[in-house]
Amino acid sequence: MSAIIEIKNVSKEFKVLNRREGLRGSLRDLFSRDYKILKAVDNITMDVAQGEMVGYLGPNGAGKSTTIKMMTGVLKPTSGQILVDGNVPYENRSKNAQNIGVVFGQRTQLWWALPLVESLKLLKDIYCVSDTDYKNMLDLYRSLIDIEDLLHKPVRQMSLGQRTLSDIIAAFLHNPKIVFLDEPTIGLDVAMKANIRTLIHALNKEKNTTVILTTHDMGDVDALCKRIVIIDHGKMIYDNDMEHLKSFFGSYRTLKIRVAGDAEQEMAEIQKILPDFAMSTDEDWVSIVVDEDKAKIIDVLAELQKSRNIRDMKTEEISTEEVIKRIYSGENNER
Repeated sequence: MSAIIEIKNVSKEFKVLNRREGLRGSLRDLFSRDYKILKAVDNITMDVAQGEMVGYLGPNGAGKSTTIKMMTGVLKPTSGQILVDGNVPYENRSKNAQNIGVVFGQRTQLWWALPLVESLKLLKDIYCVSDTDYKNMLDLYRSLIDIEDLLHKPVRQMSLGQRTLSDIIAAFLHNPKIVFLDEPTIGLDVAMKANIRTLIHALNKEKNTTVILTTHDMGDVDALCKRIVIIDHGKMIYDNDMEHLKSFFGSYRTLKIRVAGDAEQEMAEIQKILPDFAMSTDEDWVSIVVDEDKAKIIDVLAELQKSRNIRDMKTEEISTEEVIKRIYSGENNER
């Protein structure tokens, strides 16, 4: 299958002034030539096929949004080559814009004072969408989620979740070949996240739209993406599917114990007993990540039972979120 996005040895550098403190320092900075070079993206290569949904992951400052901005034509690479549907994005921004849809986190592309349907009509004219295609897209949206209440509601009166959902509807309206979603579900409640995931998944399947998703929400990744790319400090450190990634951490299990007292306080006491184990709490459960190559779960449980009042216990496979945390911490280099 031919690639609709081709990225070859792409880097992006920014020239940043080394700023001094205080008023005197600010005045000196006006005439300073003391700059440093920051490499936001460092020699990335990847191809994305038509219809793929790719999770593009990494910690804050890793270079995710910079890569997205280069693919959309907002930024020009310092070196390397990017082709999006055969076009160089920063050289053919108008042509590139016809083939893509973009949702950047909290930045809306809708007209603030107008009802959603009026914004959609304006976008219809901007992208030269035919009346038939416009009607078909609205009918498709209606078949997937309840949008009737949104259509006639001014954007300024919408909640954050409603506005994000509306932005995603707008991004797919002209049936683009590629949609870039940069942190689309940040700050949203569980119900709205479910609606957005349903919409994205259905549009990808129905229209064969390529989706590039950046997110810190591992629920989005599990629900939508078969392939993930992980970037850290500008460098690509992983490009494969999630199951392949989890296989590197197959010896990890999560031991969950239900405690009698406050879970946070109990976790603090358990941390004293097991100082080298990662832990978290969920209601009255304490979750302990155990690498069974180093310690058996039965031995960990036996140690805890000596001093803690354990009401219940269960074990689970390591979660996607925990795998990504361990990748960020560098544990992928050990395996």
